[in-house]
Amino acid sequence: MGIENLIIIGSGPAGYSAALYAAREDFKPLLIGGFQRGGQLTLTGIVENYPGFPDGIDGTALMEMFRKQAERFGARMIDDDVTGVDFSKKPMEVNVGDKKYYAKSVIVSTGASAIWLGIESEKRLIGKGVSSCATCDAPFFKNKEVVVVGGGDTAMEDSNFLTRFATSVTIVHRRNEFRASRIMQKKTLSNPKIKVIWDSVVEEVLGKERVEGVRIRNVKTGGTTELKTEGLFVAIGHRPNTGFLNGQLKLDEKGYIITRDEVKTDIEGVFVAGDVADRVYRQAVTAAGSGTKAALEARAYLNERG
Repeated sequence: MGIENLIIIGSGPAGYSAALYAAREDFKPLLIGGFQRGGQLTLTGIVENYPGFPDGIDGTALMEMFRKQAERFGARMIDDDVTGVDFSKKPMEVNVGDKKYYAKSVIVSTGASAIWLGIESEKRLIGKGVSSCATCDAPFFKNKEVVVVGGGDTAMEDSNFLTRFATSVTIVHRRNEFRASRIMQKKTLSNPKIKVIWDSVVEEVLGKERVEGVRIRNVKTGGTTELKTEGLFVAIGHRPNTGFLNGQLKLDEKGYIITRDEVKTDIEGVFVAGDVADRVYRQAVTAAGSGTKAALEARAYLNERG
């Protein structure tokens, strides 16, 4: 039975940064990155807010650069999904289908996936006017009209942030009142650049190559209308990718991994990085930073044990 020094579960900026740092320390990490290697950035299109790329860079290309840099120093990659883990024993067990891998330490960096509307036209236009990250993509919509779907604090925050760039923001909400905090509701409803369409859902995103509009259905009357827009921001939440853990780590009420000292868990030798524990920032650069911290903590843990 081969035992790895470090297994990193998940790719993206957190996982690849952890792999880079661990590989340069000659720990020869094994990264099990999932079928969707590179994580959410591969759905983004052009990334303009990652330092070092003044002209922007394609999200998939950026993640491939991360990957190659980690591989250069000896990190090994498996493009498959982890189906289960057992952190209760040493060495710890990581399952990929019928295969079992064993490790002295583990970093979980599986990220969080945006909750989408679930319609085909939305999926087809992700990165082409459809986005789940206002702080990432708002500058692309300067002097344009955009639509936000949602009714919680995230939707309110996104809508107000977008008004710095867009000429107008229309919120589409399926109920007749928001579930956001009162202070966020007041801020949103008093913003002259924000309009609200109540009791409605987006049932179709219009456009072939890019978003050109949305078809909206009133849930009470069943009537539909079309609204011209160049951007659709889906702000109905994120779901941390923690299903494979099966209770092995403590999660908060929304499913994010609970950490101490930013990247440590209650289990010795298990560390966490990126959006799987970050319910606030969810940026590529913060994920990369936490991946670095997790790798340094794993290094200290392994060095202490020879």
